[in-house]
Amino acid sequence: MHKVTERKEWGAGTGGALAGLSACVLLSSLGTSVANVALPTLAEAFGASFQQVQWVVVAYLLAITTLIVGVGRLGDRVGRRRLLLAGLALFTAASALCGAAPTLWLLVAARAAQGLGAAVMMALALAFVGQAVAKERTGSAMGLLGTMSAVGTALGPSLGGALIAGLGWRAIFLVNLPLGVLALFLVWRRLPADRAVPAAERPGFDSLGTLLLALTLGAYALAMTVGRGSFGPLNAGLLLAAVLGAGLFVRAEARASSPLVRPAMFRDPGLGAGLATSLLVATVMMATLVVGPFYLARTLGLDTALVGLVMSVGPAMAALTGVPAGRAVDRFGAWRMTVAGLLGTGAGCGLLATIPATLGVPGYGAAIAVTTAGYALFQTANNTAVLADVAPDRRGVVSGMLTLSRNLGLVTGASVMGAVFAFASGSGDMAAAVPGAIDGGMRVTFALAAVLIGVALAIAVVSRARTVEPA
Repeated sequence: MHKVTERKEWGAGTGGALAGLSACVLLSSLGTSVANVALPTLAEAFGASFQQVQWVVVAYLLAITTLIVGVGRLGDRVGRRRLLLAGLALFTAASALCGAAPTLWLLVAARAAQGLGAAVMMALALAFVGQAVAKERTGSAMGLLGTMSAVGTALGPSLGGALIAGLGWRAIFLVNLPLGVLALFLVWRRLPADRAVPAAERPGFDSLGTLLLALTLGAYALAMTVGRGSFGPLNAGLLLAAVLGAGLFVRAEARASSPLVRPAMFRDPGLGAGLATSLLVATVMMATLVVGPFYLARTLGLDTALVGLVMSVGPAMAALTGVPAGRAVDRFGAWRMTVAGLLGTGAGCGLLATIPATLGVPGYGAAIAVTTAGYALFQTANNTAVLADVAPDRRGVVSGMLTLSRNLGLVTGASVMGAVFAFASGSGDMAAAVPGAIDGGMRVTFALAAVLIGVALAIAVVSRARTVEPA
């Protein structure tokens, strides 16, 4: 009876609920991409070095990466609607503080607070889909959220550039205020109140596990980002700290009465495979953002404006593919579309590794379009498969883990794939490398990317064979 009542509650407001969740995803992804274009302006405005102003970007990403699993679990405990409203309010208030910040370090602190709000929004938006729509429409909803994520990522650089040119750097943060207020209104009006649960029945919150995981992820993320591609003693120390932290976290979870992440969860081949493949594919997709600008500028000889235009092909393709991908998942099943998405991504990487430079922008654009369309299909199918049969009281933490696997892949890809590209190009200074070296570096990098996609496909196939029930 309870399930029937819950479905009726959602039936009338599904459109508004998805609009609110879409706004959450759009805002959080916009926050990730909009600040990058402002770094030169911020360095000039605050009289700071690039190494200092890059913390405007790093602080946001660190907050999301370290806290997303914990806030997902907190939503399972205190109520997802309540926490989502709090996260939206924090994101909006922090955006106002970013826009008014008188010093660089206050701006960095405000960006960290904004990242905490974004972590809540990212984790709980996916978790709510299981309640917002009927199970047979989950793929379409995931596709819509994927489209919003791609739109936010694609819109960030162009919107940020226009706002900085017309109104100054503060406008890139203040633009979030009306969007945040709209999202708050939609979530408040369209998402139903959290069901009252007696205190004795509420899941516990693993404070020690949450702290250890946050410190571990923070150490890993910093190890992958500090030094701008070089690997020194500081990076090694941070990686060692991450390894030790991971060991302590596993030990703490084995002893906790209500663990943040139950070790038994990873015995589920579907969940483990979904997280592993998500990390690998995100690592590969980050290579397109790392390698693409150098190839377009140095090998194909494009100016900055044209580089930006060609780089927008990928996010635009993801935005166009998201909703059709969701419908395909609903019609043909998550498993088939996961494999199709991986095959498409792998084919695109193969094209990037072999396509001759003489084909110019059309050849590169076509290869990127194939890669990104495959990625959009994979992400929609994989998210749907991972969250399909998760118990309601674990949706928040699993959704957080899914988003975390993607973020860790992006962080790893920026460092590892960037290092592979630099090594294969045979130049420590990429801006001074000759066009032929850049071309060769791209081929090696995407050959490795194709291998990683092959590994992801093997993981998915083995997981399918081990799963008793069909996906």
